[in-house]
Amino acid sequence: MEIDVKKKQENELVFVIRDSDLSFANAIRRICMMEVPKIAIEDVHMIKNESAMFDEVLAHRLGLIPLFSDSESAEALLIPSECDCEDQCPKCSVSLVLRKKGPGVVYSRDLSSEDSKIKPVYDTIPLLKLMEDQEVELEATARLGVGMDHAKWEPTTACAYKYYPHITIDENCDQCQKCADACPRGVLEFHEKDNQIKVVDLENCSMCKSCVRVCDHKYITIGHKDGDFIFTIETDGSIPPEEVLIKACDVLSNKADKIITFCEGGS
Repeated sequence: MEIDVKKKQENELVFVIRDSDLSFANAIRRICMMEVPKIAIEDVHMIKNESAMFDEVLAHRLGLIPLFSDSESAEALLIPSECDCEDQCPKCSVSLVLRKKGPGVVYSRDLSSEDSKIKPVYDTIPLLKLMEDQEVELEATARLGVGMDHAKWEPTTACAYKYYPHITIDENCDQCQKCADACPRGVLEFHEKDNQIKVVDLENCSMCKSCVRVCDHKYITIGHKDGDFIFTIETDGSIPPEEVLIKACDVLSNKADKIITFCEGGS
């Protein structure tokens, strides 16, 4: 299997997997979304809330705030089910405090964390609006969790793959340009100098077959390469996409080891 990175940004990673299979690509996709641990607010203790927003709604909004944490801080926390405490402790949770008096809008930056390395990714997420002399005071507890338990623990905002496209243009093509004009993504282009239809952006092809439908003589065919996939991972900023991918591979490797151990008669 080969991996070719095509695009790497702060919260987005696009890469091509070659000589693989569909089950592997889908396993990586599902694990990235559902089984890579992430920190999010789980419990909220309301001390005072004089705003027009219900406590439950505010708690829900707090839970969906993406929290940034470096790998060292995140790995230092235990998943609650693995901790030996009865409820919560510093080994499995981080406390955040919010105190604000109106008038004004309360933003995510107003949350103060006991661990400076665990904080909201974005400072300008609006939480609620306070009128004159209204106050809000609360204590929130953030914990590690996985997306299969709740969407707030999903590190990815988009995680998908598609087959690597393959376009064939017959040598008898009459160069009518209809296919190039019909392509909505600029994959095909007519070169007047060579009098040819050329593929200029193959990986951007969505295989919608608009070009095939307008070709009266069926000179163009759209297919895919078996075992090759274009994979895209986007995150909410809490975890870098390459770290999500590495952790997903670790989870898949551990699952494979358990299956091998079981098949060999282990427990």
